[in-house]
Amino acid sequence: MTVVTVGVHIVDILARPVDHIPEGQDTVLVDQIRLTAAGAAAGTAVDLVKLGNDVVTMGAIGDDELGDFLLAVLAKRGVDTSRLVRRAGEQTAASILPIRPDGGRPSFHVPGANLSVTYADLDPDVLRGARAIHLGGTDVTFGLGDPAFFALLDEVRASGVIVTMDLLSEMPDLLGMARAFLPHVDYVLPNESQALLMTGGSDVRAAARALLADGPRGVLVTLGEAGSLVVTPDGTTEVPAIKTEVSDTTGCGDAYCAGFLTGLLHGRDVPTAARWGTAAAARVATGLGSDAGLTDLESTLSLL
Repeated sequence: MTVVTVGVHIVDILARPVDHIPEGQDTVLVDQIRLTAAGAAAGTAVDLVKLGNDVVTMGAIGDDELGDFLLAVLAKRGVDTSRLVRRAGEQTAASILPIRPDGGRPSFHVPGANLSVTYADLDPDVLRGARAIHLGGTDVTFGLGDPAFFALLDEVRASGVIVTMDLLSEMPDLLGMARAFLPHVDYVLPNESQALLMTGGSDVRAAARALLADGPRGVLVTLGEAGSLVVTPDGTTEVPAIKTEVSDTTGCGDAYCAGFLTGLLHGRDVPTAARWGTAAAARVATGLGSDAGLTDLESTLSLL
């Protein structure tokens, strides 16, 4: 089942545990440092492969060493990178994440080539041949807010392709612009803060219903340790989180998206697919980085 991920590609540099930034030139010893392929398109692509899907990813990276690394890691994980565009003279997006002992993840981030992604960078024929398309980070790949891309999404959805959408930032202006995608996708998966910022509301249930009124078939709001809220025209379902030993929350949202979409592709209903997403997120939380903890579909579903 071929899935295309479109959008944000990032190299994450993670260290744990970090409870403070040292003064001056002091050194703090940590237990682990990792570099991973991350971002709402790249990280989700890796998780989708681990859950048994064939994945092609599209977006833009720089022609620098970070881009070389990202291509190598994605290829090693089994993601088809042949449609990734490399921008001459631009930096590949990257984040430095000092992971707190409780799993929290402040970050230092450079958006790099992600900001330059446009519809012209995509391969429409591959998108038309997909079983599903995941849009990762439409709030920061705002160049994709193109009527031609919206028309293509409408075309493929009419033929049965599932389109899901995730977000990256917590910037109200960017999130507001991302609402333009909602009539052209099937499911949107913001976190609680993003849902509230997109709608200007203070109640997550009301925010989810407002987003649903914009046109998608469902809104799934991730709530951290409180689980997730699934809102469709059929009603509202609360999906509890799975208790696990949290090491790092980086990439849990991407894993949730990957698990949810995999559930839909296996013919599960929306609440059940949300539970698949919950299980995938729980697996990722046990290790350092967006690809940690998750190995395969069978072991993931054993948590349910």
